[in-house]
Formats: sequence, structure tokens, C-alpha cells
Amino acid sequence: MAPKAVLLVDDSKRDTEAMEILLRSIGVTIPILAVDGGNKAIAYFKGDGEYADRAKYPLPSVLLLDLKMPEPDGFYVLEWLKAHSHLKDSLVVVLSAYDGLREVNQAYALGSKSFLVKPCSAADIKDVIKSFPDYWAPAFPYTDNPGGEARTDRL
Repeated sequence: MAPKAVLLVDDSKRDTEAMEILLRSIGVTIPILAVDGGNKAIAYFKGDGEYADRAKYPLPSVLLLDLKMPEPDGFYVLEWLKAHSHLKDSLVVVLSAYDGLREVNQAYALGSKSFLVKPCSAADIKDVIKSFPDYWAPAFPYTDNPGGEARTDRL
């Protein structure tokens, strides 16, 4: 099984740091990597330059993508990913300040599986994890039994 990782794509360092803290606080243990724009996201997926080392920069199982970035924006990244069908194994979750129906529909049409409006809460992220557990597990421990043993079969 390929290693799992989360790739955060956001031009706001503050938003990226806040999301990483949120993910860690709810128990996400897989690697969390970040790039600060659409061009770097595409370079990451292509394996260009520093991103050629797939041991250090694995293809992500989860992409958390901001839409509202300087060119190219998140919609461009979604279009690029859609055009490269060999990359469609990642769960794409849009995180954006956009909340208009047009933007939401466009994101889904381009391959997003979930759309969260910033700022999102731990409950929002947990809902995404519960809806798509295979992209996060087995590295996301979940405990729901009296013995306290970690379960990775569901969230």
C-alpha cells in the first residue's frame, strides 16, 4: 500500500499552520506537507524539482486545497488534476472562503469530493474523515471501545 500523506495547498501560511494544528489535534498521524500556491501544487504532483523525491514528498492520499489564491488559483489546480487521470486517487477537499453555489458546484464538477468553508472546525474535518476513512486510515487511530484499543476500520 502506498504511503499516505496530506498535502495542504494554501497561499496563507497562517491558514496552513492552523490547519496542521487542527489535524494533529484530532489525531491525524500521517505526514502533513504544505505548499503555498497553485504552481507549487502542480510541481508537487508532477514530481518536479525538489518534489522528485517521492520518499520525502509522496503523492498525497488527501489534498486540502484553497481556491482563492493568486494565479493559478485552486480551480486551475482542480482542472489540472482532472486532466491527469492517473492522479485522481487523491481525496480532494476544498477549503475556501468562497461559499457561493456557483463556486461549490464548480469545485465538485472538477473533482472535489468535499467542500468546507473557512474557517472550518474540528467537527468539519472529522466529518470528512468519517465520510472517506480509507484515505486517512490506517494512520488515523480511532477508539470507541471500552478497552481503549485503537481502531482503524472506521471513524
